[in-house]
Amino acid sequence: MTTAIYYEFRFEAAHALPNVPAVHPCARLHGHSFRARITVAGRIDPVTGWIMDFATIASAVEPVRQQLDHRFLNEIPGLENPTSELVASWIWTALKPSLPDLTSIELSETEGSGCIIHG
Repeated sequence: MTTAIYYEFRFEAAHALPNVPAVHPCARLHGHSFRARITVAGRIDPVTGWIMDFATIASAVEPVRQQLDHRFLNEIPGLENPTSELVASWIWTALKPSLPDLTSIELSETEGSGCIIHG
């Protein structure tokens, strides 16, 4: 049986989407209160009773969060066109080496919109 756990973090950031028409609202500088949900899956360890310590996930996430929080995303290498899909993919790439059992990242830029990456 495989079980999944998740850990959420938030960050505030500004961006503009350079590849949309100039009249599109997202072409202008604007910001979001992003929420990211990191999901890790695996087997429950019979000794610890968990898949992974949440503190391990938090330690992996914190340097990534610091790179994004209160930043202009377009200035971060790899995020020159910071769509939700590309930001989630960037987070995936940053976290996967530390979290080999990473299975998905859900990134919300508003309460009703976002994306999910599965790996």
